[in-house]
Amino acid sequence: MTIPIDQSPNPSVSLFEQIRQVDADGAEFWSARDLMPTLEYVSWQKFKNVLIKAQIACENSGFDPGDHFIQAVKMVAIGSDAKREVEDMHLSRYACYLVVQNADPAKEVVALGQTYFAVQTRRQEISDAAAMAELTEDQRRLLLRQRIKVQNTDLASAAKTAGVITGQDFAVFQNHGYRGLYNGLTAEAIHKRKKLKKSQHILDHMGTTELAANLFRSTQAEEKLRRDQVQGKDAANAVHYEAGVVVRRAIAELGGTMPEDLPTAASIKKLERAEKKRLAAPKTKPKKDQDA
Repeated sequence: MTIPIDQSPNPSVSLFEQIRQVDADGAEFWSARDLMPTLEYVSWQKFKNVLIKAQIACENSGFDPGDHFIQAVKMVAIGSDAKREVEDMHLSRYACYLVVQNADPAKEVVALGQTYFAVQTRRQEISDAAAMAELTEDQRRLLLRQRIKVQNTDLASAAKTAGVITGQDFAVFQNHGYRGLYNGLTAEAIHKRKKLKKSQHILDHMGTTELAANLFRSTQAEEKLRRDQVQGKDAANAVHYEAGVVVRRAIAELGGTMPEDLPTAASIKKLERAEKKRLAAPKTKPKKDQDA
């Protein structure tokens, strides 16, 4: 059973929000059949072409289209109270964003949709930033370090598609990113500058500011590799280097401390062990008041 969010027109609610639905598990989705007339398409076949482009864009971004574009059917009226099943697709919010990005830009409602989903994305970013602000420094470090682990996997996937295949290729590719961000320093040089032992990983000894800079460098490199469909190791290396340079330039313009000059943080491994121990500890029930 699905629940429409708002079945009646409401000028204060976005057209796209009015057709949003929630399934039995509480997950939001949009019906492609409902989105089609909202974007002023009258032919399902033409709209399917937009859906296909959006799915390709989803895959090129490193996501599984099957997680965002779910095949479905919809019952539609055909007259005399009769209904029949027609092909449909249930779309996630991200899928809707990709659909409007690939729809006819000449349509005014498409521009409206692009603005709507851009605003929603920005609101989510602000919400994430507010949640981050409530965390302690150690908690922020743990969260950012985990995000970088995931992000570097995504970056490696994009780099492999571009032609960065072997372990040596990827080491060179990674060093181009570090060199751009750290004013020419390689991972080995950064390691020495931080006075780390051979067994210690430089990312495990970065504070939140430095981790955030490296996360931004990685996400921007991945996005450009996929968006521009970069091919060749040299081209991929150049993209990663430029991403580092751009982030470094932004830090300079904001008057921030350059990453190579930031202090070496204590090993995050200790924080991870402490957090695992905390989560594994049995919950103690509060003692009852003996005088009650």
